[in-house]
Amino acid sequence: MSQEMKAECQLDAGQTAQAQVASGSQPFHSASFVGLRNTLPTEVKIVSPFVGQLMSFIARFRDAGQENFEIELALREALANAIVHGNGEDPNKRVFVNCRCTTHGEVSITVEDEGNGFDYESVPDPTAAENRLRANGRGIHLIRTLMDEVVFEQGGSVLHMRKRANADSDMARKPR
Repeated sequence: MSQEMKAECQLDAGQTAQAQVASGSQPFHSASFVGLRNTLPTEVKIVSPFVGQLMSFIARFRDAGQENFEIELALREALANAIVHGNGEDPNKRVFVNCRCTTHGEVSITVEDEGNGFDYESVPDPTAAENRLRANGRGIHLIRTLMDEVVFEQGGSVLHMRKRANADSDMARKPR
């Protein structure tokens, strides 16, 4: 799998927690957040292995009982949309993923493709009776339902999503 990974860390001298990233061999001391930047090829086959690696990274900062499966599913949908719809599976284009985890368990992920974007406000509601048999629109609905905050930028080619650390993040979600 061809990908570029970079790590970043914001140091806070008042904290004593250690975080491990990537292979687990590189410690980040006293981090209030740790982030990874990734550049991925436009290949559907990389979604599962990459999501597995990123979820292992995220799991280091979140309790097992937290909604990690929701993050995983939203991430899979975001990457599939970026590769298939955003980049049109063009092998000359890339997908950029930034993930930031706080030491308290909050996760922020940005997925950016090199496509022309789309009108994310006009995607039909897949739960409406007239749209239930349509093949498109479920991924965005899932992302909005599973994550606490979802924001599209640059005409829809950049997706920011966030999952709060607290267990009651479902209660804080905005109505759809």
